[in-house]
Amino acid sequence: MKALMKTTKSVKPAEVEKKWHLIDAEGLVVGRVASIIANILRGKHKPTFTPHVDCGDNVIVINADKVRFTGNKLQKKVYYRHTGYAGGIKGVTAGKVLEGRFPERVLEKAVERMVPRGPLGREQMRNLRLYSGAEHPHEAQNPAILDIAAMNRKNKVGA
Repeated sequence: MKALMKTTKSVKPAEVEKKWHLIDAEGLVVGRVASIIANILRGKHKPTFTPHVDCGDNVIVINADKVRFTGNKLQKKVYYRHTGYAGGIKGVTAGKVLEGRFPERVLEKAVERMVPRGPLGREQMRNLRLYSGAEHPHEAQNPAILDIAAMNRKNKVGA
């Protein structure tokens, strides 16, 4: 009797079926929502996940400026960047970024650091749309609403 061969199906880029998800980030914890978004962007929630293919879905995040931090991270978490000159390291706290001109960058940086670096990660990050307000221009795609606050009580601050 011959043993059954078990092979893993590798999905091709032309076979990928992309869906749209809508997430309301108001009151959600940054790290928890970012890890869920990163998994959806990579496609790890699908049974056909293939690590070297962009098989993830598109994600729309509204109210990205109303995300929350736990503990003292609002004052203590620092985002560093370098100007390129000697001694040119600069830092800004998470609270300043949320009060600033582009508050959605807090969530964008959190997700960006959870997807792979390189061409595949950059391609997956293009499927993320972040909006500070409650409106978005993607109504024609009929996004499925994803309630992250209901998944776990720790996902929302104060719940």
